[in-house]
Amino acid sequence: MAACDSTSSDRAEPSAPQARELVDLRSRVLDYTAGFEPGGAYTPPGDDERERLAKGVGRLLDGDAAAAQRLLAPLGLGVTRLTDTDTGRRYDEIAATRSSADAANWGRLYVTADSALRWNVQVPHPVSDRATEELGVRLLEETPSGALVLAGAHRRAGRAGEADVAHSEDSAFHTVVDELQKRGVPGLQLHGFARTSDRPYEAIVSGGAAQRASDEASALADRLEADGLRVCRGWSARCPLEGTRNVQGRSAERRHAPFLHVELSPDAREDGPDADETARALADLLSTWSQD
Repeated sequence: MAACDSTSSDRAEPSAPQARELVDLRSRVLDYTAGFEPGGAYTPPGDDERERLAKGVGRLLDGDAAAAQRLLAPLGLGVTRLTDTDTGRRYDEIAATRSSADAANWGRLYVTADSALRWNVQVPHPVSDRATEELGVRLLEETPSGALVLAGAHRRAGRAGEADVAHSEDSAFHTVVDELQKRGVPGLQLHGFARTSDRPYEAIVSGGAAQRASDEASALADRLEADGLRVCRGWSARCPLEGTRNVQGRSAERRHAPFLHVELSPDAREDGPDADETARALADLLSTWSQD
């Protein structure tokens, strides 16, 4: 079904995607992740495939969907303009066109088609870090001007460790994030943890490899604490799960791109008042990036 016509609020577009669909964005994302499981299929892209993927994503981010499609098609990937039935907002999706292809396990990218891109949310461990995929799509739907980068397999899929994209530069996920970082697009990466005696928090906020606080990180931690959540700040305390070995955080540090690594307890990312407060606080962070 055709989406709405282009408007003057689009990104600068030499060409828009020819394929168009009217969808429930949340269902589209969650239907995709529903089949992720430990031991599932996963083969990372090779060097040439990652190079072509980077060029294709770059063309899409620059507004040339036709060039992106030409580059991505040989990889089994397509570009589709989606209109979300819940919000009316439009997104350009990069996703596999053949469900049996390796590309189906490389993940997806959703980029706003209604405005300039101001931020991105990254979900490297969907299903494994339960409900992070739901939080990611919620933030995309509720906050304008963003993108969602979604891994395409359970972190324990494939051979030992290769699908853990937060710790692998040889992944489509990292390739996409790197293209965003080249353009200075701020990134928020979502993780989940189980509360234990040595993790008595609802949230652990850090800059990943950058062991310092940005204004946005401090404001996020303050907001979460004001809402009654216990927060560990990676720049001023010794926190577990700070993400210092996270490869997207390391590349953000090299490229001087804003990056926040946020670990959330089940109460702060699933259902209930703590999760709602967390989502609102994260949406406020993204709105700040949009204004910047």
